[in-house]
Amino acid sequence: MKARIRRARLVETVMKTVTGAAAMLIIATAFALLGYLLYRGGPSITWEFLTAVPRKFMTEGGIWPAILGTLLLTFWTAVFALPVGVLAGVYLSEYAKRGLRTRLIRLSIANMAGVPSIVYGLFGYALFVIALKFKVSILSGSLTLACLTLPVIITATEEALRQVPSDLRQASLALGASRWRTTYKVILPAAAPGVVTGSILGLSRAAGETAPILFTAAFFSAPPASSVLDKTMALPYHIYIMATQPVKPAPGVVWGSALVLVAGISIVNIAAAAWRSRARKRIRW
Repeated sequence: MKARIRRARLVETVMKTVTGAAAMLIIATAFALLGYLLYRGGPSITWEFLTAVPRKFMTEGGIWPAILGTLLLTFWTAVFALPVGVLAGVYLSEYAKRGLRTRLIRLSIANMAGVPSIVYGLFGYALFVIALKFKVSILSGSLTLACLTLPVIITATEEALRQVPSDLRQASLALGASRWRTTYKVILPAAAPGVVTGSILGLSRAAGETAPILFTAAFFSAPPASSVLDKTMALPYHIYIMATQPVKPAPGVVWGSALVLVAGISIVNIAAAAWRSRARKRIRW
């Protein structure tokens, strides 16, 4: 009996060490990446770099049109994807009955999540640019990114709603509230931290994608957009062009752009995680 207990404790210690080492490896990799970006791109970060327009084939000047284009694409992606994704997650969690139809819906969502981003780009080009004649524009790019982001938002919403204890649902229904009123007034507020955080993570992925906007929205050199039907520069595409063009620009331009993109996404994700932590502390169930 004692030998069995010692063996169990040894296995527990080994597994704790292995999983802890894996977690530390991930953290170390993230910090190494950020450190290298700071080392290579940090000296290029100036006020002019962040607010000026590119000059001399984007080898000088700043990246303001690319920053603005990324923000616009992310904003319109949120406008198109969040309502559909959250409502679909609510349906799957609160209304959908177990059966073949629900399984097919979940299978379709899983398949959408596994589709390569370049395929979304081709799909967006065929549907939004050619068929619907939205041209290469912020609108086409945002709709394409919305399709890419939907599986993440739907899954995050459904999982956040499932974590809400069923006692809250039963109590609300017992007091005479309808299913929709229970969902709207009780379940969604309790699940809001998970829904918001998952949605932000999905939008952060969209902000860093290059392939979907390659055919639908991005242009290598464009003035700041004034309409959703305009072409736009975007940081991921800007980095791709800078790193692959025949005439190599100053390395600081490439690494500085990469640092701005990664720093922006990291700040938003950290803020979302901090908000979720504070919001969950205020929830009592």
